[in-house]
Amino acid sequence: MTLHKTLLAAAISTLVLAGCEQSKKAEPEADAATKPAASQAASTGAESQSDNTEKGDINAQVNQLFEDFFQEHLKRSPEFMTYLGMKEQYGKWDDNSQEFAAETHAINQRQLAELKKIDASKLDDTTSLSLRMAIADLEQDIEGYQWRLYNYPVNQMFGRHSGVPSFLINQHQVKDVSEAEAYISRLNGIPKVFEQLIENLQARADADIIAPKFVFPIVIESVNNLLKGAPFTDGDDSALLADIKKKVGALEISDEEKTKLVEAASAAMTESMKPAYEKLAAYLGELESKADDRDGAWKFPKGEEFYNFALKRTTTTDLTAEQIHEIGVKEVERIHNEMREIMKKVNFEGDLQAFFEFMRTDKQFYYPDTEEGKQRYLKEATALIDTMKGRLDELFIIKPKADLMVKAVEPFREKAAGKAFYQSPALDGSRPGIYYANLYRMSDMPTYQMEALAYHEGIPGHHMQLAIAQELEGLPMFRKLGRYTAYTEGWGLYSELIPKEMGFYEDPYSDFGRLAMELWRACRLVVDTGIHAKQWTRQQAIDYLAKSTPNPQGDVVKAIERYIVMPSQATAYKIGMLKIVELREKAKAELGDKFDIRGFHQVVLANGPVPMNILEELVDEWIASVKAG
Repeated sequence: MTLHKTLLAAAISTLVLAGCEQSKKAEPEADAATKPAASQAASTGAESQSDNTEKGDINAQVNQLFEDFFQEHLKRSPEFMTYLGMKEQYGKWDDNSQEFAAETHAINQRQLAELKKIDASKLDDTTSLSLRMAIADLEQDIEGYQWRLYNYPVNQMFGRHSGVPSFLINQHQVKDVSEAEAYISRLNGIPKVFEQLIENLQARADADIIAPKFVFPIVIESVNNLLKGAPFTDGDDSALLADIKKKVGALEISDEEKTKLVEAASAAMTESMKPAYEKLAAYLGELESKADDRDGAWKFPKGEEFYNFALKRTTTTDLTAEQIHEIGVKEVERIHNEMREIMKKVNFEGDLQAFFEFMRTDKQFYYPDTEEGKQRYLKEATALIDTMKGRLDELFIIKPKADLMVKAVEPFREKAAGKAFYQSPALDGSRPGIYYANLYRMSDMPTYQMEALAYHEGIPGHHMQLAIAQELEGLPMFRKLGRYTAYTEGWGLYSELIPKEMGFYEDPYSDFGRLAMELWRACRLVVDTGIHAKQWTRQQAIDYLAKSTPNPQGDVVKAIERYIVMPSQATAYKIGMLKIVELREKAKAELGDKFDIRGFHQVVLANGPVPMNILEELVDEWIASVKAG
């Protein structure tokens, strides 16, 4: 991923829909466990000492250039510095103006020109690969600048309206008075943040890019909900006031100082935050009157061209919308047949649709929508992850140092958030990786999917992949923190399959849950391309997903609405998984008895996030090296 894109992706995606250290000094030589696989292969070369010295100097210079470029973009993002545990510009928000975007575009062009002057033939394998990735990603970012307005910065899934309080609660630490004051400064900075947001929404409206009508009631309700509770209204403390009270309350200062800080925060909420949110709600109400019910990217100016670019960026392949659609159709049929085999195992009488209805509605598969039911879910999900931790040596050479915790999505954002997601640990060790389970409606969290969800979001899924990437030595920071959706989510979905091969999912219903989640991702290929390329309506897509999966109606509607506002993103999971499985089966076929699953996973994980075409090259190199003995 590009140096600039890394910042955006890590800030958004490791709620894989977040990311994490301070400015790096020269890194030590990696040991065999954490050294990138390409570097391990290169280290066996028989070059002369003088050649090694010269090449080492060049590699150090190029890697320093990567770091300088990363830092250049990093210094322009106060929010990402906070994600990394840095305290510079701690009281500021990112600049999201169109002028700032143009400056970033110019920086990308300059950086690309400098990188293209480098002679890759003089670099070691790891640095050469980094150069290739940086150039390709910068070129994609520069090409993508023309599509910078082709998104919905406020939608039912995410946006500044929910991102601001989430950031303050989950990322802004308060360890002393100055950091509490920085928190208050950020509260007072919300009006400017929302002014830029409204300007950006208007720029999109002027370009005929407005979210579908269904988005607005959900978002407006969410905005208004954030202004409930003290200090905005009577009643219990709002989420933000409760947060600052808790953080300030833990400081070792006098009660008088604590009171002053809380009062200042409360004043900032009522005098700065509240008017900004009210202004945004009013503007969204006006924009709603201009929205329509057309749901796909095809409605945009040059919509087909944009969607093709989005698919290429998301999948890191050259697959067309039609090809992706057909892959989805075939995978749905295959998984349906495997589900029919499970129906036989549990002696279910009836067809697949009847079985889906049984799985949707039978109370044995759902915990009560009570605090006890939610705590039971979290406890059992944690136990599943803990059990898997004890089996990791069977699959992996390297394991993450960072810990992982399971946590419920906070009440202030649970209604709009997805079913589950992962947040990367902080590089400075101040925050573990977090698997968030959305327990807003327990009827949307069937117990038969609990295993697969825990493996996907936690271990051996995103936590293994993203925490390890951050801890790798010998890679530039932009590669450690980069995100390629097909790689990231492809691994997550692949990680649902690995436990099956290890003997997990002993309960047939849990195995059905695994298949149900894979089916869900296969259906995404069909509905995403259907909505954005084939002009399917929202209802048409809902009907297909409801008929093809066992998921409850609320789950289905929320999912289709997600795919509508995030064109192409949902195709990454299945396309990425299929490529990883394809590469593994290729390695098995070519290596026979020499195939080692731990070695294969080492190649996949020990190079950090990469596009799928590069992953294939790395696996091919590994196969060749194993054959050579």
